[in-house]
Amino acid sequence: MNVLDASWLFVESTEAPMQVAQLKIFSLPEDAPDDFLSDLVKQFRKSREYYAPWNLKLRNPNLKAMMPVWVEDNDIDLDYHFRHSALPKPGGERELGILVSRLHSHPLDFKRPLWEMHVIEGLENNRFALYTKFHHSLIDGVSGVRMIERLMTTDPSDRSRPPAWSMKPETRTKKAKAQPKKQAPTPENALKELLGEASSNVQGGIGTIRELRRAFQRLLGARASGVSSLKGPFDCPKTMLNSRIGQARRFATQQFDLNQMKAIAKAADCSLNDIVLAISATALRRFLIDVNGLPSKPLTAGLPVNIRPKGDQETGNAISFIMASLATDIADPKMRLEAIKNSTHSAKEHLQKLPKEALMQYTAMIMAPFMMQLVSGMGGRMKSVFNLTISNIPGPKETLYYHGAKLEASYPISLIPHGQALNITCLSYADTLNFGFTGCRDSLPSMQNIAVYTGEALQELADIYL
Repeated sequence: MNVLDASWLFVESTEAPMQVAQLKIFSLPEDAPDDFLSDLVKQFRKSREYYAPWNLKLRNPNLKAMMPVWVEDNDIDLDYHFRHSALPKPGGERELGILVSRLHSHPLDFKRPLWEMHVIEGLENNRFALYTKFHHSLIDGVSGVRMIERLMTTDPSDRSRPPAWSMKPETRTKKAKAQPKKQAPTPENALKELLGEASSNVQGGIGTIRELRRAFQRLLGARASGVSSLKGPFDCPKTMLNSRIGQARRFATQQFDLNQMKAIAKAADCSLNDIVLAISATALRRFLIDVNGLPSKPLTAGLPVNIRPKGDQETGNAISFIMASLATDIADPKMRLEAIKNSTHSAKEHLQKLPKEALMQYTAMIMAPFMMQLVSGMGGRMKSVFNLTISNIPGPKETLYYHGAKLEASYPISLIPHGQALNITCLSYADTLNFGFTGCRDSLPSMQNIAVYTGEALQELADIYL
C-alpha cells in the first residue's frame, strides 16, 4: 500500500469515516417483469468469483498494532456486502436522500473487504437505485467511476453483464517498470514520507529546488499583497463549514444540462470548471447569508486534479490539488465569475511554471499542512487549509445500460474530514452534469438549500450570458 492510500486509513475516525460512494439511478426496462430486481439480486448472489479491489482487506484491522497491508479474501460474506433495500412510499427523491444519507453515515467494517453495495427499489416513476461505497484507501473518485461504469454497456439488449465484484480487471497494455519494494507505511512515517517526497529530488539538480523555492515565494508574495488572485494554504476565512464534525451525514443532489453549462462557459470565455465553481460559490454565499455567517473575506476551495496517465485503469489514488478563490465577498454574479476565472487561471499558470519533475514535490509540500491536520487530529481545531473541496469528475459521454436498465443519473458521494463540513463533487454523464452535496448533519442545518441555490445560480448566469 502506498503512502497516499494508507493516509486515508490513518485519518479514519468515528466522526469522519474516509469513504466515497456513487449513487446511480436507473429506469427499469419497458419489458421488465415485476420480479426483475429480485431475480437480478438472486443472480448476483450466486456469483462468488472476486477480483481486486473487491476482495482486498486489511491483513490486520488494528492499525496501531500492524502496518497496513492488503491481502486477498475470497471467502467473502456476500450477504453482508451486497444488500437489497426498498424505499417507503411514495419513493421520491426525499425518501431516497434520507436512506442514502443514513447509509453513508455508517463506517465500513475494517475486519472485512472495505465496500458495500445496495440495490434500492421502490423509486417512483419505475426506477431503482444502486449505492456503492468504498474506502478511499482503495479507490479515488476517478478510478471508482471508471471501475463501476466498466460494468455497463451502450447496448440495451445486453443482459449478460456480471456483478461488479466478478468482473476481471482490464489487462494493462504496457508492463509497468518494476519498482523497489517499500516498507509498508505507519502513521508515524506516512507524514514523514509525504514531506520527504518534497525534498528527495535533490539528485534531480539545483534547478528543481530553485523552481520550488520560486513557487513558494509566489504564494507568499500573493498572500502578503492581499489582492492577488493566486491562493495558497490557509488563505481562507473561518466559517461554519470549518469546525469539528459529527458522524451523521446529509446528502443532496442536482442534475443540470451539460450543454447549457458549456454554452454559458463559452459566452463568458471561461472553463466549465469555472461555471461549476461560480454556481457553488453563489449557493454558498446565499446559504451563509441565510444563517448570518458570511465572512468578509472570500472562501477558498481545494480543487482535486487528476494526474492519472491516460488509459491507466488502476485503482488507488492519483490526485493533486490547486486552490482557488470562490469570490463570495462579491455580490454581483458576473463580477464573481470573473474573479473566480482569474483565480483559477492564476493557479493553473502558477503550476505551469513548475517543471514536470518538480510537480510531485510541490504537490506533496502544498498538501502536507492538510494531511498534517488530519493525521494529528487538529482538523477543525485550527485554521483550515481551505474551506471546502469542490471536484469535477469526467464521466462517460454515451448513454449506458445495465441489464437493459437505462442509467438516468450518476451522483458522486464524497467524504468530509474534520474542519470541512461540506464537499461538492460533480460527475458528467451523457448530456448532464450531476452534483452530489455531502455534508455534516450537525454542522449544516438545511444543507439541501445549497443544492437548491445552485440551480437558481445557474439560471442567473443563463439569464446574463444566454
